[in-house]
Amino acid sequence: MKLIVGLGNPGGKYEETRHNIGFEVIEHLARRHGADGGRNKFDGELCECLIGNERTLLLRPHTFMNLSGRSVRQAVDFYKIEIEDVLLVCDDFHLDLGTLRLRACGSDGGQKGLANTMQQLGTDQLARLRVGIGPVPDRWNAVDFVLGKFAKTEKKQLESELIRICDAIDAWVSDGIAAAMNRFNGKTEV
Repeated sequence: MKLIVGLGNPGGKYEETRHNIGFEVIEHLARRHGADGGRNKFDGELCECLIGNERTLLLRPHTFMNLSGRSVRQAVDFYKIEIEDVLLVCDDFHLDLGTLRLRACGSDGGQKGLANTMQQLGTDQLARLRVGIGPVPDRWNAVDFVLGKFAKTEKKQLESELIRICDAIDAWVSDGIAAAMNRFNGKTEV
């Protein structure tokens, strides 16, 4: 069993913001793989699907970004999921829009949802897929930027990028982290 967690913030105020790219990815994956309707569980929204032949849980924590780990830990503990079977999807404003960075482990890089999840699980050996949403324009505050919505031109690019992101996750599920990293890390060729 795999657990894929999309980080974001609950509520209409945060819908379609850059910081909620993890939520959008989970929604796209759920549609792609015909996930069940979902239910409120583990301080979040949980649904289930098959990716290939692998039973896969899709989780959107509703604890707000900075406390995401509480929701993730509950799901991991309940289903007794091994850490290597968990993938976190989060935004990264240090990466350009169209850039993906899959890693098997490492630091949180300042991403507070990832940091809290690593703290709750007691390890940095956690696979993560950072989705580029940047760069932050000059003279912009980073918080205002990530909590802002994508521009019209960015939305168009994001539509095709969501397909690539889901392809990367499918590869992680079926082929493992190393193969997915080799195939998808980097910027989309335009």
